Amino acid sequence: MAFWTDAVLQDPKRQYRFVVTLGNMPNGATWYAKSVTKPALSITEVEHNFLNHKFYYPGRAEWESVELTLVDPVSPDAAASTAAIIQAGGYTPPSNVNDQRTISKKDATAAINSVTIAQIDSEGNAIETWRLWNPFITSVSYGDLSYDSDEMSEISLTIRYDWAILETAHPAETAGAAAKFAGRREFFKPGSND
Repeated sequence: MAFWTDAVLQDPKRQYRFVVTLGNMPNGATWYAKSVTKPALSITEVEHNFLNHKFYYPGRAEWESVELTLVDPVSPDAAASTAAIIQAGGYTPPSNVNDQRTISKKDATAAINSVTIAQIDSEGNAIETWRLWNPFITSVSYGDLSYDSDEMSEISLTIRYDWAILETAHPAETAGAAAKFAGRREFFKPGSND
């Protein structure tokens, strides 16, 4: 049955009910996240030609980058926090020629620490949580300025990661689907919503 004809009406997931947490930003950046794209997965395909037929096989799975927009408050200063994450990841301006440090995956992922995207219900409970594994920032834009606008300053981040795990508030439903794939790596992780 569709959710609108169900005897017990459940509120559907809403786009504006979400919380993003960046592990190494002040307060986790939870209150100044403005928008975020949820993880997306694409699978390549391999084409095989045989006589006058074409056959297709699944190839490799690739997780697409997440785009995050933050407002830039004065305190805590989101611009300074993102700049600190980039520097902690290994980037240093070439003003000191003796500093030959470069960006590494180990430092870049440790600098941001963790990224979670949680959709919440009307009571603030997480009903869907995405955890990004080995996230690091691949681009940052500190926004635009204009005398014609009274909008808040924004910072746009692109975050790359190796894979994402989905945790839901209804693990029994997810477990049923996941049981079909026993013995394989799980895309959906039945269990906690902590």
